[in-house]
Amino acid sequence: MGINKLTIRDIPLENNIVLLRADYNVPLLDDGDISDDYRIQASLPTLNYLLDRGCKVVIISHLGRPEGVDSKLSLEPIAQRLAKLLRKDVRFVDKTVGDKVRQAVKRSPANSVIVLENLRFSKLEEQNDENFAKDLALSSCAKYFVQDGFGVVHRAHASTDAITHYLPSVAGLLLEKEYDMLTSVVTNPRRPLFAIFGGAKVSDKIAVIEKFIDLADKIIIAGAMANTFMSYKGYKMGASKVEANQTAVLDKIYKLAKEKVGQDKTDSFILLPVDFRVSKSISKTSTVRTVDRFGLQPDDIALDLGPKSSDIISREIKQAKTVLWNGTLGYAEINQFAESSADLADDISTKDIISIIGGGDTADFALKWSKKSHKTFTHVSTGGGASIELLSGINLPGIKSLLDAKKKISYTNKTKHK
Repeated sequence: MGINKLTIRDIPLENNIVLLRADYNVPLLDDGDISDDYRIQASLPTLNYLLDRGCKVVIISHLGRPEGVDSKLSLEPIAQRLAKLLRKDVRFVDKTVGDKVRQAVKRSPANSVIVLENLRFSKLEEQNDENFAKDLALSSCAKYFVQDGFGVVHRAHASTDAITHYLPSVAGLLLEKEYDMLTSVVTNPRRPLFAIFGGAKVSDKIAVIEKFIDLADKIIIAGAMANTFMSYKGYKMGASKVEANQTAVLDKIYKLAKEKVGQDKTDSFILLPVDFRVSKSISKTSTVRTVDRFGLQPDDIALDLGPKSSDIISREIKQAKTVLWNGTLGYAEINQFAESSADLADDISTKDIISIIGGGDTADFALKWSKKSHKTFTHVSTGGGASIELLSGINLPGIKSLLDAKKKISYTNKTKHK
């Protein structure tokens, strides 16, 4: 199942100016340095493809959630890291639209790269503002728009949706790869297919859990999300985070599971933890105890799966041919609560299975665990919410708005600013 949209392979790019939407929303250290450049590295195949064809590439992205202009969230360090990865000069422009951008693009030679300032320094980006999108198109002097920021295509923003009204818009190589890898899990998985869901909220993943009740051969629930499932089942979870008002949602999830496997098999189809690693507080110096699912005290916080739960998951994974993992199994930002996630990463990476790692915190953890090597797993997604929504079958605005592969582009153009 392909993306069914035109890609950069389908249009005459040679020696043209291209406006490229990348996802350079990378994690930062307290001192502002980049802690993980995986999303930047993931954009290189598309960039190199464009540069090999003599394109002048103007890159737009966001970083963080700034409230107006915030120098701590400037894309200048991103441009510097990109220059090192590309091994060529990359020009940074501290504006996103306007004459300064236009002049910088005009003065840059063919086969050059320009990074513009953080899109979210303007509130118009997230408002999907038509005039802001038009300014992006005109200021960049671009002939084509290439969408390669998979992590943002679930948002209808100016740089994902409205921009496509002003430039012929196609998919980049990363977007195409993400789409093909993730949809293959849904449409043609190697079985048995196991889906492992962690993270904090059931409400964030209702649609994808319901989808995988139909698709998966086994579902494993972990992370803080498991607390909500356990509470629903009647276990006392102490001071652990439990999401409120989820009874109706979980009623539906278990109803669907019962319809698929029968009442007596639902608990072996949807696996929940049997023990936890708990603490009275969340810190690097917290005292940690292991308790079974009946043993949480009123002030205990469940922060990781216990060893028995990890062992059960390990035994189950031996049967799998495909594993989708989205959401860490514990509070993995702190090493002493990352043990079960590390055990799972080890189990997945050492077996002959297709492993798809969901984006966001899970991808960041998996890359840190594997010492920055995404090759340890079959595919590490650059998208968090985008990967969840795509797997759920939701039509993503930033993909839907691209030119369909069935259609021919009219280069005399119907775009508004021509």
